[in-house]
Parts: sequence; structure tokens; C-alpha cells
Amino acid sequence: MKVLRWCDDRLGRLEGVLLIILLSVMVLLAFVQVILRNVFSESLIWGEILLRHLVLWIGFLGAARATGEGRHISIDAFARFLPTRSRTIVRVITNAFAIVVCYFLLRASLTFIGDEIDFGSVVYGEVPSWYSQIIIPVGFGLMMIHFAVRIVTGIHGLRTGVPQE
Repeated sequence: MKVLRWCDDRLGRLEGVLLIILLSVMVLLAFVQVILRNVFSESLIWGEILLRHLVLWIGFLGAARATGEGRHISIDAFARFLPTRSRTIVRVITNAFAIVVCYFLLRASLTFIGDEIDFGSVVYGEVPSWYSQIIIPVGFGLMMIHFAVRIVTGIHGLRTGVPQE
């Protein structure tokens, strides 16, 4: 169980580092764009496109990171009033449901990426669009991993008598 939590923690840290790097690149690029426009009446032609795709990456990595920290969107209005053991069971069930949803979204996104590769669409110049869109299935896969870890730790907690919060 410690190894699983360690791996989940390391994956979360990697996601966090990538988020910091991507957000820093976004801020720097936006700043450069503003300076170029206002001072030199110029801009980077590809800058806006890159910023849009960085938002996509930050969104999916942020969702994976939030899932890893147990802060992903959840509706627990009635679960708050349940005893700890019942609350853990409800969380295991909702995490299992979330894995199923992520699985179908992962499959759909893989189909989308396959279609993008077959069609040969490009983002800018010669850069294939699927390079920037690959984060969609990766993001859903990362979320599935984090939800699975929550299920395993929840079940382990129920078996050992120490339910996970």
C-alpha cells in the first residue's frame, strides 16, 4: 500500500511540476505578446495558437492533479452526514463510477486523436494538431489512475478497519 501511495504522490508531483512550467510559459508568452503589440506593433503569429493549446494542457493536467489530491468535482452533500465507514463505501462507489466515465471519455478521445492523425490536420505550419491534443487521452488516463488509487486505498481502509477520509 505504501508503494502505491508513493507512486501516486510522485505522479502528482510530476503533474504539479508540469503545471508550473506550462503556466510559466503561458505567462511569459502572453507578456511577450503584449510588449510586442504595444511597443513594436508586432506579434508572434503562432503565439495565440500556442496559448490556446497550453490552456488545454493546463486544464487536463490540473484535473488530473485535482483528482490525485481528492479535490476533483464531487457531490457529497448527503455523504457528509454518513458514518465514516459508509462515507468510505460511497466514495469507493463514486470513484468506480468516475473511472467508468473516464474510460469512455478516454476511448472517445483516442478515436478523436486517431481521426486527427488520419486527416493530417496541423496546428501551425507543419506541426500536427494531435501533438497538442494528445493531452486529452493522457489526462483521462491519469485521472483513471488517481481514481483507482482512491478505490484501492478506500477498500484497504475498510478491510483494515481504518477507513480513508
